Amino acid sequence: MSEHIEPDDSLPGLTIGISGPARKRFAQRLISLALRLKGAHTYYIRPGARVDVSLLDGLVLSGGTHVHPERYGQQPQVSAKYDKARDTTDQLLLEQAEAIGIPVLGICRGAQFINIFHGGSLCQNVTPLRVNTRHRPLLLPMQTVRLVATSLLGQVMRAPVIGANRIHSQAIKQLGKNLKVTAVDNDLFVQAIESTQGQWLMGLQWHPEYLPYHAGHRRIFGQFLEAALTVKLARLSQTAPAH
Repeated sequence: MSEHIEPDDSLPGLTIGISGPARKRFAQRLISLALRLKGAHTYYIRPGARVDVSLLDGLVLSGGTHVHPERYGQQPQVSAKYDKARDTTDQLLLEQAEAIGIPVLGICRGAQFINIFHGGSLCQNVTPLRVNTRHRPLLLPMQTVRLVATSLLGQVMRAPVIGANRIHSQAIKQLGKNLKVTAVDNDLFVQAIESTQGQWLMGLQWHPEYLPYHAGHRRIFGQFLEAALTVKLARLSQTAPAH
């Protein structure tokens, strides 16, 4: 598997939507940079925006505020900022993305939203439940993550155990339908999920955009774009006029 898409004038360009908060933050800029360095165009999607997802080749649900617990049938148990407009926007984006089968990458909040979208739930505060992992946030890849070797993520990272960062205080609790767990930390909190239905859909609890110096985390974006290109070429072949 190549780390990046080789430039080829015969290939169509890729446009990737990045859903995020109203004010674009450093994380979203890093995601955009990681994708643009591999040749893709990016389109930033703010809460409330009306987007025709069929015009996109892939979708990234980035990190940010907690998803409101009412989305998975709970009341808030922690003091947190919520953005219901973004929850609604991400819901509409994900509905369209899954309907047409374009690749989806969820990062931190994005991974949690994917799980909720599929009927799963979250643990609203994992900090007091930690036994074998550190309590404090880690920007450096100092968290041990164990991967399912046969998963998309396992193939991308090319190792059964990796280092990742950790900025989250919530985590997936009940797994949503048509999803599988592909990575856990040393307390067995879910660190990655993927679809069981054939769509390229990956949710990561950590932030690969903060680890551009690590080849494995860079390859995540590269593999996402390879999947986007494959889907785009298939879509174009279906609409091409017959001769």
